[in-house]
Amino acid sequence: MISTTDIKSSIISKIEHKFKKNDIPDIHVGDSVQINILIQEGNKERIQVSEGVIISKNNSQLNTTITVRKVLQNIGVERVYLIHSPRIKKIIITRSSKVRKAKLYYLRERSGKATRLKQKFT
Repeated sequence: MISTTDIKSSIISKIEHKFKKNDIPDIHVGDSVQINILIQEGNKERIQVSEGVIISKNNSQLNTTITVRKVLQNIGVERVYLIHSPRIKKIIITRSSKVRKAKLYYLRERSGKATRLKQKFT
């Protein structure tokens, strides 16, 4: 006998599969990325490029998020992006880094050359 939770989970997985993006590159923590985001200003839409280092990644199927950190005018800015969002048009990996931790929160206390990560060549 099939339980109602099995039916609900199968329905949810079918719906999630419909909205999942297939053109997302294989991104990891420590990668420097450029994210093209669709911004709406009034009745016009434009694409804004945001770039930074991925300091954390949360894998949960359709709700997969990444936290991107960059420094603007000596102030650290972090933003969480929903990877499968229709607002994100393209993700470009500009540089991959060799890291040994799953979360790079230690970069918050560092500045300047101390925030450099060792590049990984593939």
